[in-house]
Amino acid sequence: MNEFCLKSSDLEQLRKIRRRSPHEDTESFTVYLRSDVEAKWSCVHRSLEVWGSPEALAREKKLRKEAEIEYRERLFRNQKVLREYREFLGNTKPRSRTTSVFFKGPGKVVMVAICINGLNCFFKFLAWIYTGSASMFSEAIHSLSDTCNQALLALGISKSVQTPDPTHPYGFSNMRYIASLISGVGIFMMGAGLSWYHGVMGLLNPQPIESLLWAYCILAGSLVSEGATLLVAVNELRRSARAKGMSLYKYVMESRDPSTNVILLEDTAAVLGVTIAATCMGLTSVTGNPLYDSLGSLGVGTLLGVVSAFLIYTNTEALLGRSIQPEQVQRLTELLENDPSVRAIHDVKATDLGLGKVRFKAEVDFDGRVVTRSYLEKQDFDQMLQEIQEVKTPEELETFMLKHGENIIDTLGAEVDRLEKELKKRNPEVRHVDLEIL
Repeated sequence: MNEFCLKSSDLEQLRKIRRRSPHEDTESFTVYLRSDVEAKWSCVHRSLEVWGSPEALAREKKLRKEAEIEYRERLFRNQKVLREYREFLGNTKPRSRTTSVFFKGPGKVVMVAICINGLNCFFKFLAWIYTGSASMFSEAIHSLSDTCNQALLALGISKSVQTPDPTHPYGFSNMRYIASLISGVGIFMMGAGLSWYHGVMGLLNPQPIESLLWAYCILAGSLVSEGATLLVAVNELRRSARAKGMSLYKYVMESRDPSTNVILLEDTAAVLGVTIAATCMGLTSVTGNPLYDSLGSLGVGTLLGVVSAFLIYTNTEALLGRSIQPEQVQRLTELLENDPSVRAIHDVKATDLGLGKVRFKAEVDFDGRVVTRSYLEKQDFDQMLQEIQEVKTPEELETFMLKHGENIIDTLGAEVDRLEKELKKRNPEVRHVDLEIL
């Protein structure tokens, strides 16, 4: 129709053949066989009937060719402008998203934790200055460490939602794991280290402690506020674990949501730390022996060390490239194996990129007969047989093979595209699919 400037309405009297598209998301289309057209009339004769004269036909062809050239040039210019716009303004897009990410999910939990721990840190330092208690100093350092680490988590969250760029084609989702890992190291160095140091110094040089009334009041307020933050973190983790179909324990152990996990562990440690500090300060107040208070500082430091070790381990495992659940891998594998065009698959890898994003890779052995048959379903066998009969020289054979070989390769590429779309459609968490043809 393009060759002779005809429309579908000009061919209404001919036989219509429905052919399926190689793409799963594209409807089948109608084709007309050239042999049917030539059997009824000459294409040139029919085009002259439509356009009236050879001059009019030539003029129409020229106009269509000019329109196609203009369209391609305009498309090229628009793509170039769009590419330059993305390169120039691409870095501003993530900023618009970071403003909303802190009002829901892990971002909301982190912001609540920063506010509460910041206030707790301030009042605990006042209580330490007033009482000189080693346990209170450890708790103040604990809250300061939590506040700094949660600010780092907020930075990691804002960075993780940025859109991919040419330098980072798979995005920045691992920034949450990096921020959580640095947070774990910070807890160990600043929180546990200073608490142990102050506890040891208290054991070596015990000092009398002033009235602990205000310290108890501040610890009570801290217990309530830390408990509220812990409750927010637990609710968020339960919601996320339920969405993934996992238990809360398994979700936390696999560090599926690193930012919320850090808040959960830090607040759990905070609640336990307040309990340890209050108990040891109470023993010191009852017995008058300051050594109990120093032991409380060592206990808080040990607790922070355990939390730090867990965070370092889980986030390191995530950054090393952790596989997704075996059940998920099995579902993806079965989808490919059950496809009629696939003979076998090998070397399947499904990696968690963080934030619910999965990269799937597999080597696919396609059934050449099925792919070729899919191509042949769209061909006119009579015309193809005529082309074969006209082959007399090696050059004509090469031309024939190149033509149909290229079309078969295009059909194979369409099969790969179809499978990739099917994998993403049935498994929304799969964002990147790499299928290697064997």
